[in-house]
Amino acid sequence: MLAVENATLQYGAAKALRGVSLEADDGRITCVLGRNGVGKTSLLRAIVGHHPLSGGYITFEGAELGPKRSYDRARLGIGFVPQGREIFPLLTVEENLMTGYAGLPSRARSVPPYVFELFPVLKDMLRRRGGDLSGGQQQQLAIGRALVSRPKLLVLDEPTEGIQPSIIKDIGRAIRFLRDEQGMSILLVEQYLEFCRELADEVYIMDRGLIVHSGEADTLDDPEIRAHLTV
Repeated sequence: MLAVENATLQYGAAKALRGVSLEADDGRITCVLGRNGVGKTSLLRAIVGHHPLSGGYITFEGAELGPKRSYDRARLGIGFVPQGREIFPLLTVEENLMTGYAGLPSRARSVPPYVFELFPVLKDMLRRRGGDLSGGQQQQLAIGRALVSRPKLLVLDEPTEGIQPSIIKDIGRAIRFLRDEQGMSILLVEQYLEFCRELADEVYIMDRGLIVHSGEADTLDDPEIRAHLTV
């Protein structure tokens, strides 16, 4: 579904990515782990088109993305849930969800029923402003908004950050449903080790802009591998 090959990314003289390669397979959950500041968010922003690569390339369904802008990548089927949620606080829940229509043809402009099945609180609060929701409810809204665009690949940047445990469980169930029932590919950046261990099919660990480990999720049981994640 997605392949990143030898990706480099710079902010001025600072290198955020230094030859990163990874794959996110069709209908699988791929998790990228690492401490703060190791380049995880920069990697996702390169994938969704927010920052151009300095070197290397990214392919989606076998076609190189090259200079495609973020909205073009969204139309191809890449949905993004950014760190910090970034919902529109003055728009209602319904209006926030409707922003996901932008890249869709008019006949497809509706909220998939499974969005409300996964996150029933959104249906109950359609008329509420996004800014009036709790942090966990806003995270559910951000995921729902991305799902409205019918993505083939859903990219999530630390969806459990600052979220209460009950909603973390809801998000975990939703991610499993999207893989198992919708056949969706998931690329997930996280610091919550156990969340990834329970969900992921494959894991990558980043450190200082590099991939320092890749393998199946059960490799996270290895103490030497976990050492890459300790502060």
